[in-house]
Amino acid sequence: MRIDCANTITITPPSDGHDCTHLQCGVARSQARAHEVRTAVRVTLVRLALASIAALALTRAASAGPASSVPASAGLARSKAPASRFDQGCLPDGSGYVRARIRGAEHVDVDWRNADLECQGSVRPGDRGLRVSFAGPLPQSGQRLRMIFGIGAIGVGRAGRELPTNVTVIFEGARRLYATLSEDKCTIDRLQQIRIARRNGVDVYRVVARGFCFEPLTDLIRNDRIVMSRFDFAGRIAFASPSS
Repeated sequence: MRIDCANTITITPPSDGHDCTHLQCGVARSQARAHEVRTAVRVTLVRLALASIAALALTRAASAGPASSVPASAGLARSKAPASRFDQGCLPDGSGYVRARIRGAEHVDVDWRNADLECQGSVRPGDRGLRVSFAGPLPQSGQRLRMIFGIGAIGVGRAGRELPTNVTVIFEGARRLYATLSEDKCTIDRLQQIRIARRNGVDVYRVVARGFCFEPLTDLIRNDRIVMSRFDFAGRIAFASPSS
């Protein structure tokens, strides 16, 4: 139906057959564009998170030294096994751990010990702090959960307090990814670093930290939220040491 009047101009959208004013249709188009922008931003953030995981994997390979002579088929067999324990653990002295309390859309109490834990770490791009990653089994299902901490305002080998921190939590089997999207929602109360090894031109540090988030992490696809009210960990970072 088409209506003409002195103050209102109407158009008939081809999709649903209902009339709307220019203002109404303009609002609808603006909302559609905003949804497209939000979707594009979320896809970009997911890609960045995956790129961070890949970078940490490369760092772990570098710190591990030359490749062993284990056949490739053995690696394939390990990748198909349930993610309950990791081959090398986190720290060589067995002191690695992660504890965290997650509530909201997910209800998880993380308490990983060294042998059940995969940890990696490196300097963030542009020397903008540190990036530390942990992965381990969920208490009930055994599926793998990964947590990535992007720690600002700190250099390698230094101690720090009240450090702004970007946190990403990935439920790998369920394809759920939660993130703070910035460094102003979580903080690390205290962080210490101790060098534990130097090999093949790479320095390896033990990193111990504790902190909390005071705002929720958001699922980048479904808009669900979780709260990480506390976390503490002992992991490692590795970086190429300056040439002597």
